[in-house]
Amino acid sequence: MRHANGKMRLLPLVAATYFMVAGGPYGLEDILGDAGYARALLLLLVVPLIWSLPTALMVGELASALPQEGGYYCWVRRALGGFWGFQEAWLSLAASIFDMAIYPVLFVTYLARVAPSLTAGARGTLWALAVVALCTLWNLRGARSVGEGSVAMMAVLLAPFAVLVAVALWNILFAHSAPAAPQALAGRLTRSFALLRAPIAAPSFAAAVSITLWNYMGWDNASTVAQEVEDPQRNYPRAMLVSAALVALTYIVPLAAVGLAGVPADRFSTGAWTDAARFIAGPGRVGSALVLAVVAGGMLNGGGMFNALMLSYARVPYALAQDGLLPHFLTRTTRATPARAPVPWASVLVCAAAWALALRLSFERLISIDLVLYGASLLLEFVALAVLRVREPALPRPFRIPGGLPAAIAAGVGPAALIAFALYAARQERVGPLPALAFAAIIAAAGPLAWLLARLGAPRS
Repeated sequence: MRHANGKMRLLPLVAATYFMVAGGPYGLEDILGDAGYARALLLLLVVPLIWSLPTALMVGELASALPQEGGYYCWVRRALGGFWGFQEAWLSLAASIFDMAIYPVLFVTYLARVAPSLTAGARGTLWALAVVALCTLWNLRGARSVGEGSVAMMAVLLAPFAVLVAVALWNILFAHSAPAAPQALAGRLTRSFALLRAPIAAPSFAAAVSITLWNYMGWDNASTVAQEVEDPQRNYPRAMLVSAALVALTYIVPLAAVGLAGVPADRFSTGAWTDAARFIAGPGRVGSALVLAVVAGGMLNGGGMFNALMLSYARVPYALAQDGLLPHFLTRTTRATPARAPVPWASVLVCAAAWALALRLSFERLISIDLVLYGASLLLEFVALAVLRVREPALPRPFRIPGGLPAAIAAGVGPAALIAFALYAARQERVGPLPALAFAAIIAAAGPLAWLLARLGAPRS
């Protein structure tokens, strides 16, 4: 039964956050190719402790203290002033141009694995546009609808991986035969664990770290819809911690299972989960069905992440427009009803149009660009956390990072160190004639100019 206020409850908030960050184990494949199973699993275990957990705690404190539409933009604006708040919004929206066009294309990529004729030539672009259009209509139904849809998509997406893990464990323990004697079973397990330590042909630990960070990015995205969440002071901290654990679990368990089952790490690249399903389940009906389910999950990964991230990003122009920094048109919302909170429909449509226009751009997912733009915005949020502790000690904080001001400052140290390492590791990447880091830095440096233009166009009070 729907609540009378039409707002998103805890489980939909967890599911939406899950899609804003992960969208399932898809995207982990290249970590294996760069690090092998043992190091990949170590990274997936350690990085959440020094990256995801501090970020989730920071989001939990600020989102519960300042549950405003616009989320991280509002936090930084309150702590550091309008200029830095605008830079926070600029960095996030600029990153979305490079990020959001990827997900409809990912949907098409997985569709092509089962129906290549449907995606040939311009048909692929039409499918991608259809994903944008469908998610736009879905978002116009409100945050609650997106959250509840994310719950269903998460269950469907993760179901084939649950089967994959079960079949892998069955093969490891029983090898398609009757239960083995204890000594034989111990020998199988020893051989399986030895497979996890097998070397790979061309290791690149630094690249694996960058990809791991990218796969754990986005915890602050859910903050922008705070006014559309039921009891945000209570639900945000819980949602951050639950979704952080869920993301880590659904990354580590499938990867460990396919490694123990003997799938070679060198065979893993983007889209290789289908090969892993075929390797583990075999060529029969069960294997074919599992491959199709994994492919369908990949399509849901692209569509679900685009849908949830549209919910997040579309609230940022709306908040900027409310502050007079973007055209007033973007403040228009749907009418509130007992079953549905108001939706900033104008901002949703403008964002959807911008991402649709970017579909044909030849941008590849350069992780260094994402890390520069997202990393800079994340560090501003950690600065805002510390500044608000100093300037507004009496601000009601239903959830607070334990340990006082030193703990609030220390929370940002791990993420800052990982961002610095990843940027150093990506120093050789390029976008055309420019180093990728320089390209991203130019985009970030354009923020102050955009601020001046926004101020010139702002109405005089």
